[in-house]
Amino acid sequence: MHRKLRLLAGVLALSVMPSLAWAAGQATPDEAKAMAVKAAGFLKSEGPAKALAAFNQPTGPWHDRDLYVTVQDGKGVMVAHGTNPGLVGRSVLDLKDVSGKPFNREVQAIKTDGWVSYQWQDPLTKSVKTKTAYELRVGEYIIGVGAYAQ
Repeated sequence: MHRKLRLLAGVLALSVMPSLAWAAGQATPDEAKAMAVKAAGFLKSEGPAKALAAFNQPTGPWHDRDLYVTVQDGKGVMVAHGTNPGLVGRSVLDLKDVSGKPFNREVQAIKTDGWVSYQWQDPLTKSVKTKTAYELRVGEYIIGVGAYAQ
């Protein structure tokens, strides 16, 4: 009987481990907000040239699991994107998520800081999920970092 219980406990532990590992790989909205605030401070202290170049790097301190920095100018042009360099230099003002929501209009409407939710591809799983991004204005720029729904 004890052997069967140990076997059952082992099977249950193995079945739970992949979901725990997956959850451990995803960041939280609080972590997204903390990275956005840190990125805003970096932009303020280092200036746009250095900060935007750093945010556009595919690896480094501005990437943490599924977190990365995006920056738009005040007209809706993407000037930094941590995972999709093809968006840099393009107007994203009318870019829609898979549900048809022009979410960057909400981003541009932010006066100081706030949250915007939309459907976006998770860079870790490659599946489309709800992403909740913390966005804040720094001069003419809007910095965002978002976390994906788990």
